[in-house]
Amino acid sequence: MLRLGLTGGIGAGKSEVSRLLSGYGAVLIDSDRIAREVVEPGTPGLAAVVAEFGPGVLTGDGALDRPKLGGIVFGAPDRLRALNAIVHPLVRARSAELEAGAGPDAIVVHDVPLLVENGMAGLYDLVVIVEAALETRLDRLVRLRGMAEDEARRRMAAQATTEERRAVADVVIDNDGTLEELEPQVRAVWQRIAEQVSGQV
Repeated sequence: MLRLGLTGGIGAGKSEVSRLLSGYGAVLIDSDRIAREVVEPGTPGLAAVVAEFGPGVLTGDGALDRPKLGGIVFGAPDRLRALNAIVHPLVRARSAELEAGAGPDAIVVHDVPLLVENGMAGLYDLVVIVEAALETRLDRLVRLRGMAEDEARRRMAAQATTEERRAVADVVIDNDGTLEELEPQVRAVWQRIAEQVSGQV
């Protein structure tokens, strides 16, 4: 098994890369998706969040009100730490469970948005960074995701810098262009990794 950590700044196109790798045969473990699953209605995770932040973080139908919770923790490091202390162990446990279900010759891609920020590079056999110019990322966030420009800039500024990501990268994928330009790069990375894994087996 080869464990690959995949990350990149918001708007860089990490999701496209993970989609391509999954299509080639990788086992994808998406931390963002798991983080949503572990706080779904009826889960111990949601109960713990409500115990910490109060019932005001729930919508009328009992689901987590993400914008409201985000408003509480954004810019409040102590509240963010409290939230992370609940969610991160649950995400790690579920990720380990999914990884354990993969075969011994599997290539497991951990899609982790804050891999660099949380000092997780050492957990993986290989770290792949998806990069795009700041202007490209800003355009994607505003034009494609409908995000307000000031919010997009704030989110980008809150993440690791390109230099910090490059410092832990084994592979850098440039996604400043089109999907047609991205695919051959990702396929080449996949082929290299697949050869490495087949050499281990």
